[in-house]
Amino acid sequence: MKRSTLSLASLLFLLGSAEATELVYTPVNPSFGGNPLNGTWLLNNAQAQNDHEDPDARRSSAFTGTTALQRFSSQLESRLLSQLLTNIENGNTGSLSTDSFLIDIIDDSGALSIQITDKVSGEVSEIQVNGLGPQQ
Repeated sequence: MKRSTLSLASLLFLLGSAEATELVYTPVNPSFGGNPLNGTWLLNNAQAQNDHEDPDARRSSAFTGTTALQRFSSQLESRLLSQLLTNIENGNTGSLSTDSFLIDIIDDSGALSIQITDKVSGEVSEIQVNGLGPQQ
């Protein structure tokens, strides 16, 4: 009898102390209402699992197919063009000839004219900026 009373008391104690809450779903993916800060984490996990190789990736690489000499030449042309444009501030003009283009920069008393000629097609583009003058 004591055993059944003890069992009944413990059963009532356990039933009385059991609590429940409703289940709340919180999305993880920001595309479906989740926290936007999870986007980078989800993308990195997806890319880590992706074993598909893009056949065009090799062709789209910036340095694929260029030699060190070609990269050096491109960087040198960029530096020379930058120096030519910087010299406009001092009132100096000039021209630059590359493999593909002929660039003429002319400063006519505040009216800057940049003429770009495509050597292959002969097409000419001209950029004119008024109101510029050499700094004193």
